Amino acid sequence: MIEVTRLKGTKVIINAELIETVEETPDTVITLTSGKKFIVSESTKDIMDLVVNYKRKIHTPL
Repeated sequence: MIEVTRLKGTKVIINAELIETVEETPDTVITLTSGKKFIVSESTKDIMDLVVNYKRKIHTPL
């Protein structure tokens, strides 16, 4: 799960496993496999970093 910020400033937690696309148009739009879209303030690079960190965290042994 990753935490992102909607344009109005509210935080939302998104399941990183369900992200299908991330694009800047110029706002960043995250599209999930369900078709649901989130417009967020983070850049595509920030989203990629959040997903990579999430994947590292879940695949690192305790």
